[in-house]
Amino acid sequence: MDIVMPERMLKFVATPQAMPDKRPAAERRRDFDEIYANYAREKAAEQAARCSQCGVPFCQIHCPLHNNIPDWLKLTAEGRLEEAYELSSATNNFPEICGRICPQDRLCEGNCVIEKGFESVTIGSVEKFITDTAWNQGWVQPIKPRRERPESVGIVGAGPAGLAAAEQLRRKGYQVTIYDRYDRVGGLLIYGIPNFKLEKDIVQRREKLLRESKVTFELNCEVGRDVTMDQLRARHAAVLIATGVYKARDIAAPGVGVKGIVAALDYLTASNRNGLGDKVADFDSGALNAKGKNVVVIGGGDTAMDCVRTAVRQGAKSVKCLYRRDRANMPGSQREVKHAEEEGVEFVWLTSPQGFLGKDHVSHVRSVRIHLGMPDSTGRQTPQEIPNSHVNIHADLVLKALGFDPEDLPALLKAPDLGVTGWGTLKIDWKSMMTNLDSVFAAGDIVRGASLVVWAVRDGRDAAERIHTYLTTKAPLAKLDGAVAIAAE
Repeated sequence: MDIVMPERMLKFVATPQAMPDKRPAAERRRDFDEIYANYAREKAAEQAARCSQCGVPFCQIHCPLHNNIPDWLKLTAEGRLEEAYELSSATNNFPEICGRICPQDRLCEGNCVIEKGFESVTIGSVEKFITDTAWNQGWVQPIKPRRERPESVGIVGAGPAGLAAAEQLRRKGYQVTIYDRYDRVGGLLIYGIPNFKLEKDIVQRREKLLRESKVTFELNCEVGRDVTMDQLRARHAAVLIATGVYKARDIAAPGVGVKGIVAALDYLTASNRNGLGDKVADFDSGALNAKGKNVVVIGGGDTAMDCVRTAVRQGAKSVKCLYRRDRANMPGSQREVKHAEEEGVEFVWLTSPQGFLGKDHVSHVRSVRIHLGMPDSTGRQTPQEIPNSHVNIHADLVLKALGFDPEDLPALLKAPDLGVTGWGTLKIDWKSMMTNLDSVFAAGDIVRGASLVVWAVRDGRDAAERIHTYLTTKAPLAKLDGAVAIAAE
């Protein structure tokens, strides 16, 4: 007798959207723990079952990794979690990280076809649940290539692009060494993103997995200082530059050099290092600690949101976020804005800094009100100052969260022939992802400019494929730790 399975999907009409339980704002203001609990298994299945299984999955189309979202939602609804994990991890090296920090409201969930009338499927929370379950059940195992290849690949940068590329290359059997100037693996994942969005043990267990997969790390190793690019090219059959972008954009305004005005990443790094147990002199002295201070954050992106929410947890007296456009035009996640407002952050929209007051230390931000004028070439309305609308905002600590630009990489890496674009990013042939230097590839923010972690993962995966193509079709002789070996096909 045939058994007819009950329909498990398309439950969005009768089942309302339900995020995992969120801790009360008064409670989460006091610590750096993640604000959301995990789904219970039954709740994850219930929420996954809200997926409409639409014919054109816009969630998948608008995901930089083109994750097979409808398929692993269906598997989750059916209780087939190990299969859901296998499908999720097939396209994403770090699904539990992306599930936590991706701005889903701008990507997959923001393009869910049921979003307008019934609220979107909670894709990010289900993605996080699937992979956390996989870790707990022991389904996440070190990489064991079908066969080892003799070629070695050197990767400069242990951020998301470099780590994703390393995993993909190990799956193909390449010998991989990652070089990073910092003392921990993860880049901005470890030092730039606060614990309440991404707890550090989540990153550290990925590092442990890669080490168990025979990826080698050379930390506290700065290319250009401790090893030259020429040495890397001699040591490895291919080199991937995935350094990210770390040069903070500044404000050209009177008084910007006074004490108490600091770059956002310096502030976040100090907070994260303190949380990791490091001795941080500027944090202990109060220079990079918001406790008891009136804090003003300038900017409207996700880094600004990380700053304001960190300041709240450090015990700031008040926290204001100045942004020159309105809420609708803010580039950061609207979900993050909501979290920040719940936690007591005041947003001062349509306001721009004009200068900073204070003799020995900042005391006020001189600001001006903004009117949004006609759209510019990008389609965004142009901010225009409103005459005679100046206001002085009290500030003991000002955090500049205006975005990041590339460092001077040819000088930093001691590779003067390395080609760059007019924006300072590395110039590559997008078809091969190779720079103008033979066997040297580049991926992530150092190519596309400051962007999302999910785009870095995508670029790292693509670069691994291009390196594999190069080594198997254009480089019959491959280098392994300085020796030359015949590359077997």
